[in-house]
Amino acid sequence: MDRGDIFSEIRRRAKYVAREASHVRIEEGRIPKYAASLPIDRIDELGFDPAYHYYGDEEASAAYIVTLDSINFGSGHFPHLRKRPGRSGYMTIAASLADRFRREGPIPPERLAEIDEMECALIFGQDLSDPTIAELMGLYARALNDLGRDLIERFDGSFLGLIASADRSAGRLVEILSAQPFFRDVARYRGMEVPFYKRAQILASDLSLAFDRSGPGRFDDIESLTIFADNLVPHVLRIDGILTYDAALAERIEKGELIEAGSEEEVEIRACAVHAVELIVAALREDGVRIGPRRIDLLLWNRGQSPAYKRPPRHRTRTVFY
Repeated sequence: MDRGDIFSEIRRRAKYVAREASHVRIEEGRIPKYAASLPIDRIDELGFDPAYHYYGDEEASAAYIVTLDSINFGSGHFPHLRKRPGRSGYMTIAASLADRFRREGPIPPERLAEIDEMECALIFGQDLSDPTIAELMGLYARALNDLGRDLIERFDGSFLGLIASADRSAGRLVEILSAQPFFRDVARYRGMEVPFYKRAQILASDLSLAFDRSGPGRFDDIESLTIFADNLVPHVLRIDGILTYDAALAERIEKGELIEAGSEEEVEIRACAVHAVELIVAALREDGVRIGPRRIDLLLWNRGQSPAYKRPPRHRTRTVFY
């Protein structure tokens, strides 16, 4: 896929899935009022929170963000995760990695290439006697092994070298990262490939936020990103009345059943969330507000941290993509 078309292709395929979906529906009639209700003026207050992230010099900060986003998945495993008090699963992982960086500095690519599930469990404060957590730590180790080898083989062991190779293009960064299997976030839906590239996109966005859109955080096409389709933003859209799930899917989620990765239901949830936010962005544009989907994602993701959104069950899928 040509890098200039990556984001338009995500949009086109998501729109197709939304149109064909059997299990998820976008309540399009509610979107103009919903878009107008969003506190757009608050988005600039949201960013890469230093409370549970790491900031060091340029190379160390870049190393932290790249390392974190290489393991920015596990939401389907998180009900089993030993969480820090008052922290979500993601915040627990981010804060644990930040503590490791503060104690010992960045994890060298040579170490990443060899790290195993036992060392991951130590870094993230987890118990391998739980089979679900043992599986997740094993997946984290594989993701970090892939990252370490890729850094050594293609970028002379440099995190900044990886970023610089994208030549200030988020689309190019997505393309580069997709060489690593756990970044290759492409589903199949009724015989058609449906790309999401959630974690590759969020890496570009996190770099942009952390470096204030300059240096390693400068991507000239940053506003071309879509939302980062996971299990939280669709949940927020559902609670807010923008997405509706059919009765069978809603019942399965309510019971806490796992939704299989790559199933029609899971692909529809993610794709409909992508397309719904595209419609929200279009509605805002009609009102003279120009804002990209990634910033709407930031707003909705932070909204999802409040108890009113955390209490109702959301869909859980065990996947390396979110």
